Amino acid sequence: MKQSSLGLSNTVKRTRKREFLDAMELVVPWAELVALIEPYAPESGRRGQQPFAVQTLLRIHFMQQWFKLSDPAMEEALHDVPAFRDFAGLSRWDEHIPSESSILRFRHLLERHKLAEQILATVNALLQAKGLQLKAGTVVDATLIAAPSSTKNQSGERDPEMHQSKKGNQWYFGMKAHIGVDADSGLVHTVRGTAGNVNDVIEANALLHGQEASAYGDAGYQGAHKRPDAKSTVRWYIAMHPGKRRTLDLADEVDRLSHQIEKIKASIRAKVEHPFRVLKRQFGHVKVRYRGLKKNTLQFTTLFALSNLWMARQHLQAKA
Repeated sequence: MKQSSLGLSNTVKRTRKREFLDAMELVVPWAELVALIEPYAPESGRRGQQPFAVQTLLRIHFMQQWFKLSDPAMEEALHDVPAFRDFAGLSRWDEHIPSESSILRFRHLLERHKLAEQILATVNALLQAKGLQLKAGTVVDATLIAAPSSTKNQSGERDPEMHQSKKGNQWYFGMKAHIGVDADSGLVHTVRGTAGNVNDVIEANALLHGQEASAYGDAGYQGAHKRPDAKSTVRWYIAMHPGKRRTLDLADEVDRLSHQIEKIKASIRAKVEHPFRVLKRQFGHVKVRYRGLKKNTLQFTTLFALSNLWMARQHLQAKA
């Protein structure tokens, strides 16, 4: 990562932003990801503005995800924040900065060629090579992501691909991000996006990678093994309904054993909460950025790839 020619990188306080970027600099497989994207990038030598290096645009794209910046906000941040310029490799203040249009075009390139899914696959291949993601079992879960419910926009209507759903006693409008997580490492291997009213169990078997022998889910996945797309080689371990669990008599030996089994299943399922915590708390993504399921699903796929790297950063740094 280049350092600022003004010397700011050596004199300013080591902020949390800079510490975070330094950590991610070490764990993101830049060479592999650039090699993945370069075949689809515009060629240089044409008239007009020359395209920026893929690695520069990829670094900017990742900063957008980490700091939840829009295209215009990302361009402004590159002008204002030395740490962002350093991370992007734009160290000299007289260097040309990618405009919001260049940032938008790069994102569209990733969307057009479905490269977010390949980024996740590339990251996971690296993690497997480093001894993570054993793939012995999968934990599945979903989280609601809010979308704007206001109709005060250009179209005068809410996003037709989002939907209202109820969780507990509260109603939400938006989409669901469904994930399949390795039961051992807690790292995401599969991401699916649906409208908020889609029942979790419908996506259950689509979240399996096909090599696991066991799968785990909360009570919302009851009947996953009976679905038409269920795999006979996978054994499902689904949580007991909370109401039924509350009726267990711990003085009864059989009920006490059932309670212990539920605690074991819950301890395994807890791994799936870690990626959601990184997504919503570390990266701050609690609302959708775009209209439509496709764009938002691709963004969340990239975010979960980056969350894998964040969660595995200490392991990766130790292996370096």
